[in-house]
Formats: sequence, C-alpha cells, structure tokens
Amino acid sequence: MSSFFSMIFRMKYINRWGLMNNKRTENLSEHSLEVAMIAHCLATIGNVRLQKNLDADHIAVMGLFHDCTEIITGDMPTPVKYYNEEIRRTYKEIEKKAASELVRLLPDDMQSIYEPLLYEQGNTEYEAKLVKAADKISAYIKCIEEVRMGNDEFKKAKDATAKAIAGYNIPEADIFIKEFAQSYALTLDELKDNPIP
Repeated sequence: MSSFFSMIFRMKYINRWGLMNNKRTENLSEHSLEVAMIAHCLATIGNVRLQKNLDADHIAVMGLFHDCTEIITGDMPTPVKYYNEEIRRTYKEIEKKAASELVRLLPDDMQSIYEPLLYEQGNTEYEAKLVKAADKISAYIKCIEEVRMGNDEFKKAKDATAKAIAGYNIPEADIFIKEFAQSYALTLDELKDNPIP
C-alpha cells in the first residue's frame, strides 16, 4: 500500500497567506492548480509568440508539484522564509527532507518518475524560472482579487508582487500580466461583457 497520493491530496488542508487577513482563504491545492495552468500558459506564450521550444505539459506538471513539500512543512510566510540567508538555506534543507519523505511513500518502480518533480531537479533553469514566475503571478492574482473585494491588507503585497514579476525579466510573464492579469479585477458581468481584443 502506498500513501503517496493520499498525502499529496492533503494539500487542500494547507491554507496560504497565514499572516494576512483574507476575505477568502486559499488552500495549497487551489494554488497549485493555478500555478500549473499559468505555467502552461507561459510556456505556450513562449512557443507561440517567442518561437521557443518549451514542453508546456511538463512545465504544467512541475507547477502542480512545486509546493507539495508544504504538506509536511506547512506554508511558511514569505517574509519569514526569506528573512535572511541562514533561514533561507535552512528552509531549503527542510524542503529537501520533506521531498525525501514523500518520495519514499511511492512504490520503488515509480520513485524515479516523481523524484525530479519533488526535488525540483532535472528541469532546465528556464523551466524552473517559468514555474517561479507562475507562482508569483498566482500570488499577484490573489492580491488583485482581495483588493477587488475591498481588502486593503493586500494593497502593498499587490504592488510588491507586481514589482517582483517585472524584475524577473521573463517576457512570457510580462505578456501574461499585460494580456490576462487585469481581467481578474472584473466582476462576473464585466467578464462576460469583455470582448477579446
């Protein structure tokens, strides 16, 4: 009996944005799905608009698994995780140990398939950058939605996250922000009435 997937499915019990007053809570499963979809879109933009040869499906799967170690570690708030180099290094070690614990729950003949996803290894540097950008874009979208609901708690986070995305200098991310991000501030009726340019 393998408990790998029953552990992975516990992502729905891990809430994000623990230090923030949320109008609507967001769990790790929701976030991972969004990151996967955004990562797929970024790779598609790279292929269609920028003549790159990216494996959008693989990058989407990377997005699905990018935070699964948080089942064991919990969601550490970004200001804490990146407070200083020592904490960042220590947390990376904890994440590696958590990945190891999850991988060992798999049958032996499947471990080599999931190991690269959980350890975030064996992927190209650019694939990893796209997933990181997708992760940050998902956070930006959360901020937009919270601000739209009147939650001023997310205003500074929204500005800081937008600045971080721009700082990545990833053309695919810039295109996504320009073409898709602002629609998250619209109501359902506005979305339905918003024609494709």
